[in-house]
Amino acid sequence: MRQKNGRLIVLVAAVAVAAVALGGVFAYQQGPRGNDSAAAPLFAPTSPATPTPSRTPTPSVTPSTTPSRTPSAPQTTSTGPTRIKLNLAKLPKGRAPQIPYLVGREVRGGAGDPTKIPGSGNIHAIARLGSRVLAVVSKGNGTELVKIDYGAVERVPDVTDLVSTDDQTAVAYAATRTTEGGGALRGGIVYAETIESVKSLQLPNSWDVYPLAYRNGKVYFRASATETGSNWNLYEWTPGAAKATEITTVKSPTALSDDGRVAASIGLLNDSGTCSDVTLVATGKKLWRTCENQLSAFTPDGATAIGRPSYLDGYCDTTVAALDASTGRLIREWSSCFHQSEAEDDQHFLIIADASDGGGEDGYGRRAIIRCDISTGACELATPLSSTSSLRIGD
Repeated sequence: MRQKNGRLIVLVAAVAVAAVALGGVFAYQQGPRGNDSAAAPLFAPTSPATPTPSRTPTPSVTPSTTPSRTPSAPQTTSTGPTRIKLNLAKLPKGRAPQIPYLVGREVRGGAGDPTKIPGSGNIHAIARLGSRVLAVVSKGNGTELVKIDYGAVERVPDVTDLVSTDDQTAVAYAATRTTEGGGALRGGIVYAETIESVKSLQLPNSWDVYPLAYRNGKVYFRASATETGSNWNLYEWTPGAAKATEITTVKSPTALSDDGRVAASIGLLNDSGTCSDVTLVATGKKLWRTCENQLSAFTPDGATAIGRPSYLDGYCDTTVAALDASTGRLIREWSSCFHQSEAEDDQHFLIIADASDGGGEDGYGRRAIIRCDISTGACELATPLSSTSSLRIGD
């Protein structure tokens, strides 16, 4: 998966904290734009029309190695209106999410039994690893990782985020040191955990260490060399190796496709918003740029990129966009009040939506996880509308 909304946008520089980390909106959308339309029900089955292609090997990360022929992602076709204004109260009920998700303090979905996360701290990220459930939770001014396996609980301090493989056989997570007041300190650790073992890599001189992907036995993460560095660097690490390899073709990455072919990155950031680039990892060639969306993830087949608003400074995101990963063409844009968006499969997004445009967290509104079809734009409820604000989509 992804980063994930909640999982891929953090500090680029100290001056950009509010623009990148808080999430939300600059101004609420007042109505449909262009050829907007209300979302239609998903009458067809919500499983993808074709099976997800098998993973291909991760390409070389050595910039000097140029493939003789650049592979291309499959093209995404679409029908119906491009821009759609959602009304959650009118969406039909669909099936539950097919990847792990959180309701209250219970992790559901994926391959495994429903599992309760102990404690009362906020839950920031979840994943499954075999029979285990992993969750990043608040602890004091920081966070920690909680691992639950048939009632046995293990904790790892200072873990800020995690990513997992689609088959739930491996998870990568990162720990970063903080002051008692929650401020960042130099140094971090990247972990790679499988059902059999845990490997770690010490990064004593790095800042803002963040996991991006676990692909084909390798962990991809980003980190900055300085506290106020304007760029993150992208690294590839084989668990068990003494050090990671820097991938110099991509700067300030925010997402990596499952096959490792392309990466999304922040190409420009200022007080007015951001511009995102999509780049071929092997060569550094920039395929396209958008200054209307901040890219947070790709679908498993790499055909579609997930876009959030380019300026984030409020309660929720007013739009979620599906863009053609090869060309940047806007395939679909849904508008409402959104808190997290992830790819469920090649054809569907799962999105946490707030029915009252801002009242959900205060208990006055209702939220749900919804499923939206990229090719048709139709959406449905994947969980019932409820007053709980403790909804998360897992990795």
